[in-house]
Amino acid sequence: MPVFIDILNGEKLSELLYNLKPDAIPLWGTMSAQHMIEHLVEQVGYTNGNKLAALELSLEEALHKKQVFIYSDFELPKGALSHLPLNEIKCTDLQTAIISLKKELETFHQHFKTEGITAIHGGFGAMNCNEWVIWHGKHFTHHFKQFGLWP
Repeated sequence: MPVFIDILNGEKLSELLYNLKPDAIPLWGTMSAQHMIEHLVEQVGYTNGNKLAALELSLEEALHKKQVFIYSDFELPKGALSHLPLNEIKCTDLQTAIISLKKELETFHQHFKTEGITAIHGGFGAMNCNEWVIWHGKHFTHHFKQFGLWP
């Protein structure tokens, strides 16, 4: 059974993030370390009330995908391609990007303190805090493996 990153464990997450070096070479893909972190910043932004996503599938398809990808041991495979374009670098350096990610995660935690709140995932539909924690954990794990930060 795979072990995924727990985005609620800020201490462990910080330790992993600060092991990432600006010149780290990915084991696959074309993202730089900073691109990867800024990609995570953008994705967390859709789950903390700052950005809104639209459901891209039928509700039935989304519910099925949610079961397959969230409620299973599914791992994003090496080299998985996103339909999202590579984001432009916005931060001045990697450390600034890491700080930005930590701020987005803090906003995520604050946003989901309100009971019953959900945020839309384009492929899975409305997801609650627990579902987002699972998905972010899988997504972060995928990218941290990409840069050798996670086994």
